[in-house]
Amino acid sequence: LKGDLTMLQTTICRLNGVECESPVVICNEQHRFIVAEQLRQLNKLTENIILEPAGRNTAPAIALAALAATRQHTDCDPLMLVLAADHAIANEGAFRDAVRSAMPYADAGKLVTFGIVPDLPETGYGYIRRGDFVPGATDAVAFEVAQFVEKPGLETAQAYVASGDYYWNSGMFLFRAGRYLEELKKFRPDILAACEQAMRGVDPDLDFIRVDEEAFLACPQESIDYAVMERTADAVVMPMDAGWSDVG
Repeated sequence: LKGDLTMLQTTICRLNGVECESPVVICNEQHRFIVAEQLRQLNKLTENIILEPAGRNTAPAIALAALAATRQHTDCDPLMLVLAADHAIANEGAFRDAVRSAMPYADAGKLVTFGIVPDLPETGYGYIRRGDFVPGATDAVAFEVAQFVEKPGLETAQAYVASGDYYWNSGMFLFRAGRYLEELKKFRPDILAACEQAMRGVDPDLDFIRVDEEAFLACPQESIDYAVMERTADAVVMPMDAGWSDVG
């Protein structure tokens, strides 16, 4: 908790000052009323909670949100900012600046991941090795993703930090919903097909979007990193120095 806010509420309020719509929240069926009440307290409850009958990792969860976004916005390919509800960020202004700086890259079709500038050789996080500089429409600094690497040992982590070429893998992303679905179709069509089938069987229920349980349970489990980000040619890492930590 931060003050009187839960971590979910803090995550949503962190976007104050960034032009965006009410969030789409993906949660387990068992947590639906807790989540709905937290959104209601922020005046952000707009039939925007997607219920997963069971967890299938991040690639399918983000696919459900992307499919919902493209259904809602038939006239454009909306930008999606993907955030976890269990992150702590000390410098919220720096966070918002990084999000704004990433927008031109996502507008241009890139899949942006936010890399945390490391201040110590942390062995509990995965890392992203940056590649060549990617020029953008502004003075923003972003790089091609050269490699995603698993949680390292201490000596390796020390070498990563000393090199200046590595960032912590935050698990935060920005891209157009349709671009994510295109890349998912290219690399994991089985995941996309299962999610499309689950969304075809949606049962609207008050403020909840209840997907087809049988279809979603048949979906393979996979992270967005393995399913898309490590495979796409359009991955870009945007450095973020905002006092970030993964509480969860």
